[in-house]
Amino acid sequence: MNSEASIPSTSTLDGSAAYFDGASSRRRTVTLRLADQLEIVEGEQTLAAWAYADIRRVDSPAGVLRVSCLTAPALARLEVRDTALASELVARCASIDDHMIGRRGVATIVGWSLAAAVSIVAVVLFGVPLLADRLTPLVPEAFERRLGDVADSQIKKMFDARDCDNPAGQKAFTKLVTALRESAGLDTSVQSGVLSSSIPNAFALPGGKVYVFDGLLAKAENADEIAGVLAHELGHLKHRDSMRGLIHNGGTSFLIGLLFGDITGSSALIFGSRTLVTSSHSREAEHNADSFAIDVMHRLGRPAKPTGELLLRVTGKEGKGLSIISTHPLSEDRLARMSRQDPPASKPPLLTAEEWKALKSICSAKI
Repeated sequence: MNSEASIPSTSTLDGSAAYFDGASSRRRTVTLRLADQLEIVEGEQTLAAWAYADIRRVDSPAGVLRVSCLTAPALARLEVRDTALASELVARCASIDDHMIGRRGVATIVGWSLAAAVSIVAVVLFGVPLLADRLTPLVPEAFERRLGDVADSQIKKMFDARDCDNPAGQKAFTKLVTALRESAGLDTSVQSGVLSSSIPNAFALPGGKVYVFDGLLAKAENADEIAGVLAHELGHLKHRDSMRGLIHNGGTSFLIGLLFGDITGSSALIFGSRTLVTSSHSREAEHNADSFAIDVMHRLGRPAKPTGELLLRVTGKEGKGLSIISTHPLSEDRLARMSRQDPPASKPPLLTAEEWKALKSICSAKI
């Protein structure tokens, strides 16, 4: 016998059924007529007729059967509190729970979620760096200079730093940067300066800007130490590492934001802004910039070892406290690398003793 044979083909049941038509918030007390389809009746008026095959269970509190209909307005609901009435209605609705997620459905969702997470991680680890390498050369230099201008103003405001322009010190600094720039094969579009800040730091910004904080000059003992740091930053300019890092970190932040629900991409903008200000780079970029600095110093007939000694002096053996090397190899390792096969000086110092003294005093009052 068919399982539905014992169910009357037509019946009218009175019970505590409530109906919401989906067009208003009005609650209607109704009578249900279980005929060829479910008829929802109020007084003498049939408000709606739902095919049993289209009725679906909706989440509800204990003791209440709440159902909707696929062909009814999206917000239309029927609530049945009478147990007998609810049981008979459920018996007629063979597909009432078809949309509910079972164990297999949950496992499928979890599986696809894990696959999506793994895919995003793979793109972050391999795809984004490759994309950054490919896109960086395509970024117009004019756009990169505008980014540098924005970062320039942010840094000066953040550190309350001013440009140091003591004439004698500025002349010595220009002489040092010019020698390094020409040895590095960079044109005159490179801008550089010393900022008044006690933080021992140096950094390169997009668009060809290099800055040294006065705090780093105070830690340096000779011109070769500062020259190597400047050459390192010129290496970042040559390789456009700031722009590459912005694309890389912004893309990574955006993808991780998607993974954790940040669909607006706001974290990518924040992370990208932070990258411009801090100018942090990957270890590979730092290694390449060190190689560039070593090569520049050797072409100038000066040793690279003093640069490693300065970095180790500033940061200590733990490599902490200086943002210029927050993502660099450990200072001890860099010093060892710069010391290996480092030829003795074959040319005169880049600055005379008097010029070095003037550079150290570049942030003092004008004479």
